[in-house]
Amino acid sequence: MFEAHILKKRERFTVDVRLSCPAGELLVLTGPSGSGKTTVIRTLAGLERPDAGYIRYRERYWFSTEERILLKPRQRRVGYVFQEHTLFPHLTVAKNIAYGCRDPRRVDELLSMLHIRHLARSRPHEISGGERQRAALAQALATDPQVLLLDEPFSALDGGTRALLRAELQRLQNRLRLPVIMVTHDADEARQLGDRHIHLCRGAAAEPAPRENALPLLPAASSLPV
Repeated sequence: MFEAHILKKRERFTVDVRLSCPAGELLVLTGPSGSGKTTVIRTLAGLERPDAGYIRYRERYWFSTEERILLKPRQRRVGYVFQEHTLFPHLTVAKNIAYGCRDPRRVDELLSMLHIRHLARSRPHEISGGERQRAALAQALATDPQVLLLDEPFSALDGGTRALLRAELQRLQNRLRLPVIMVTHDADEARQLGDRHIHLCRGAAAEPAPRENALPLLPAASSLPV
């Protein structure tokens, strides 16, 4: 189980979010622009420091104000896929995946898993946007992460490519059995992919506009028990 309670003061509101995501499930964060979604996912990755709260994978704290723990990003074993890929432009797809790979033998496995073996010797500018995101996902998985974080990874792609990558993500989720947390603006994407759903408004869980087949919300955050 991956669990967190994030408190982070922003200019106009305080992000106050509780979340939990078991292995093999996908938690979706939705909400309008500026509602705190990216703040939450960046604090989970260690790219921003919460003001208070905790982040815990199983029994190990990554961050805790009570326990005085703050692990650096490289200590957290997180795979992070951004909206815009972070591939090195001068490296081939295979070498991008190998760059952060704990086990070099996994490069071929990940190329096959993401169906990009034929692109192994290509550079990022030579392949399509969807192929770059597949390579970025393989790069994130190469670190052998305990948790996978996705910050609007498909939003810059056309509808057909998004649909293909959604299906690919579902397949990977079933195979890898990781806790996956994903930020999206796309309500259809949230309904299709999410096992759990938090809709943020000004940093807190809130009811979204009613939609058919909407996912259940997790409880809103309460005061910090520290």
